[in-house]
Amino acid sequence: MTIAAPLSLYRTRVKPEWVDYNNHLNDGYYLVIFSLGGVDAFMDLIGMSDAERRATKTTIYTLEAHVNYLREVKLDEEVEIRTQLIGFDQKRFQLYLTMHTARLGDEIAAASEFMLVNIDTSGEPRSAPFRPEVAAKLAEIMEAHKALPLPAYSGRTIALPQKK
Repeated sequence: MTIAAPLSLYRTRVKPEWVDYNNHLNDGYYLVIFSLGGVDAFMDLIGMSDAERRATKTTIYTLEAHVNYLREVKLDEEVEIRTQLIGFDQKRFQLYLTMHTARLGDEIAAASEFMLVNIDTSGEPRSAPFRPEVAAKLAEIMEAHKALPLPAYSGRTIALPQKK
């Protein structure tokens, strides 16, 4: 199977209940769309669908998430989420997600970055190494994504500029 770089795993339309008083996508719903369209769809791809998580008593927890709001997204616009695997180790993976609309073309409407950890839920939830088949899928995707440039908004921290 050929793996796209980046992956395009999710599209949805902006719903009326997601639009705020400024008549564009409410800031919280950007994260909802990134979570559903980037993280959940990626989990399905690597062998961690709902059924697989239940059967193996494993899941994913989000450790950290950042959103950069770059352009307005409006009611009823279709958004596409593109996903890039930035890196992974035996228990964690880092995803970079971008939101696109037809109106903006390849210009990014928003970007988000997630650090996620594999969790064993067979007892008290605790971090655990990925199952071998999940680690192999992550390695396969990483091989396809390693040639992509590090995204502009990856690894950023939030801070006010230092006074001179």
